Amino acid sequence: MKKVLLSLFAVIAIAIPCSAATTYNAASRVQEVGQNLLTKNGIPTTNIKFMVVSDTPNNAEFITTKVVNVSSAELAFAGNDNEVAAVVAGELGHIIFGHSSKNKVINLLQSTTDTNITTSATVQTFASNYQTTKEDKEADLVAVNLMVGAGYNPLAAIVVYTKQTGTYWDTIIGRPANAEKALNIYDYIEYVYPAKLKIGYGCNEYRTFLTYAQSATETRNANKKLVKKHDKTYKKAQKTTADKIAKFKLRGGISGWDAVYGLLNTAK
Repeated sequence: MKKVLLSLFAVIAIAIPCSAATTYNAASRVQEVGQNLLTKNGIPTTNIKFMVVSDTPNNAEFITTKVVNVSSAELAFAGNDNEVAAVVAGELGHIIFGHSSKNKVINLLQSTTDTNITTSATVQTFASNYQTTKEDKEADLVAVNLMVGAGYNPLAAIVVYTKQTGTYWDTIIGRPANAEKALNIYDYIEYVYPAKLKIGYGCNEYRTFLTYAQSATETRNANKKLVKKHDKTYKKAQKTTADKIAKFKLRGGISGWDAVYGLLNTAK
């Protein structure tokens, strides 16, 4: 009888999605989880605070304010500390890469030249979307490193993405929401932290994604050129992300683009 009850309990547990913890308050955990991500990774934490904002997070002034803005919309998909860590670490990833500061440098340089390049709205939108996706992917891989360094399960980053609402096309072809970004994280973890895949993540959202990921992996592994490209991509990503984090720490919490922006401002 006990075995029957245990089996029944296991089936019920498997059916519970990651978002089942309705009493969990993600926003209230941001400060502690954020500090843990910094401390456990040896990143300077002096005067750094974490703030939940309702609009799109803008961390362009982090170097001045020492405030990491985190999206309440993203936190709505976080049902435990691992998933909160994924959201917060993603923002830290953007800061460490200096994405906002890079844009500030570009704008500053453009404002000091007479060059006026005009492009169509369609081209500008395409370029902007491509850049945003590229930056998100870069930040996500830094986030994985930070999560592992702080003892969080990096697979939670996949879950937070795939919990979100997908496009109509995603639904039609049976693809998880944010599949491209989620698969990027999965491939990186598989290459750099394979033991984390063995631990897994016990919820329906991850299991659904895993079916998609395994199919994509099988397709790639059947093509030697794709395998070679995959290994080259993530070997480079492993080095780049580790280098970004190391230099951010050495500079005392300043990205390379922050340093460049400071120099340009001083030279004005």
